Amino acid sequence: MDYLLDSIDKVASSIINNVSSKIILLYGEMGTGKTTLVKSLVKALGSKDEVSSPTFSIVNEYETLNDIIYHFDLYRLKDLEEAHNFGIEDYIFSNHWVIIEWPELIEGIITEDYNRIDLHINEDKSRLIKLNFKTNFDKQIC
Repeated sequence: MDYLLDSIDKVASSIINNVSSKIILLYGEMGTGKTTLVKSLVKALGSKDEVSSPTFSIVNEYETLNDIIYHFDLYRLKDLEEAHNFGIEDYIFSNHWVIIEWPELIEGIITEDYNRIDLHINEDKSRLIKLNFKTNFDKQIC
């Protein structure tokens, strides 16, 4: 499905309403809008926190009324051992929201149900989003 950035809040709300678990893995090249989508997902989950990329901190934590959202950016990790060292499994199996940018390195340790989202930039600068989970996503809203 294609969407423009001005409709990203609608896209995020539809994603949240259709995910099969609280684990969301975001795939896409640099600049495809992963962090922009995370900002809208966090908003759709009801958080009022300021969202920023956790590129250097690895993880940011946001609060909602009834839950916690862990936002990871694993781009700078060199190997799986680094992920183990900061306790990635504790976050993944916490039963809180976990949104991970650049998840390729840790795919093998995610045994829980998860939602894969692939992002691409089209030639006209719109975004292509591929949802790789069962969904009743309403393509008309975008």
